[in-house]
Amino acid sequence: MSAYFDAASTEPLHPAARAELLAALDGAWADPARLYGAARAARMQLDRARARVAGVLGVRPDEVAFTSSGTQAVHLAVLGGAAARRRAGRHLVVSAVEHSSVLHAAELHERDGGEVTAVGVDVHGRVDPAAFAAALRPDTALACLQSANHEVGTVQPVAEVAEACRAAGVPLLVDAAQSAGRADVPAGWSFLAASAHKWGGPPGVGVLVVRKGVRWRSPLPKDERGGRRVPGFENVPGAVAAAAALEAHRAEAADDGPRLAALVDRIRTEVPRLVPDVQVVGDPVRRLPHLVTFSCLYVAGEALLAELDRLGFAVSSGSSCTADTLRPSHVLEAMGVITHGNVRVSLPRGTGAADVERFLEVLPDAVARLRRSAGVTAP
Repeated sequence: MSAYFDAASTEPLHPAARAELLAALDGAWADPARLYGAARAARMQLDRARARVAGVLGVRPDEVAFTSSGTQAVHLAVLGGAAARRRAGRHLVVSAVEHSSVLHAAELHERDGGEVTAVGVDVHGRVDPAAFAAALRPDTALACLQSANHEVGTVQPVAEVAEACRAAGVPLLVDAAQSAGRADVPAGWSFLAASAHKWGGPPGVGVLVVRKGVRWRSPLPKDERGGRRVPGFENVPGAVAAAAALEAHRAEAADDGPRLAALVDRIRTEVPRLVPDVQVVGDPVRRLPHLVTFSCLYVAGEALLAELDRLGFAVSSGSSCTADTLRPSHVLEAMGVITHGNVRVSLPRGTGAADVERFLEVLPDAVARLRRSAGVTAP
């Protein structure tokens, strides 16, 4: 019996998404830009999907655009937001624990002559709103802050930072990839990016929201598709399925969120009791309900993941974008916590208590075996 504990990388496809995806593949395949009947039907499906996503996010339908991924949504928001405010300045402010898509876009901005300030975090991975506000300058074009951290689950003070950005006249991009569908994002932001496969939608669908009245200029060649924001032929079936999954996931979160949070609390409590020399990281209170990360001394993270996989548990280590490299997690480094022997457990909807208990049963022996093989013996 295997258990999937990597929902932060991708949530299994929601049944509501599967049903609407299959229906849309048959009924919404035509070009939504054309005028014949099948095309108008596809356009209606696309507009309805946009309205459904807008309803969950609390925005206007014409502020929502579908992209090919959450990463593309972030890139368009960062580069397009900065380009539109070039006269105001070329300075970006980001947190040190942003997703790599934000940091890579910031690096590109820097190579193009811009300037970037990275705001540090505390030991739990949370930014100080006052420090973030202090980093804003008259020439700041854009600020970026995730809603919650993708590696350790810490929820960021978006409301306080949004207020500081509003007072400074700086637009704020919120990367909501990990929280969309699980919790509402506080108001006050200018741009929002999200990724459908994080909430049980199909892969290859992202969401970009640009609030009305916010200046934005596409960093890509001009294209008439996607409301002139996202070039290329629209993935109508994917958008329909993404909207269905977002609605379903958000509706279930009221019940499933507290249940998953209780299971995560048990892991947070039991792992350091059962396994010596373990550090549980991330904010213990202000956190996502389904995610917990811990680091084990004297154990290679890759070896522990392989051992847990052999025992029937799919977990991850650090960011999915750096999992195949030898570079330590930039998030854990910024927090000043242990960066090796790292395990991220993120529970998908419907995870049962029995699977969590089985995980807690096998973990201590798995760690002990790996430590013995490395020549580390218990004191």
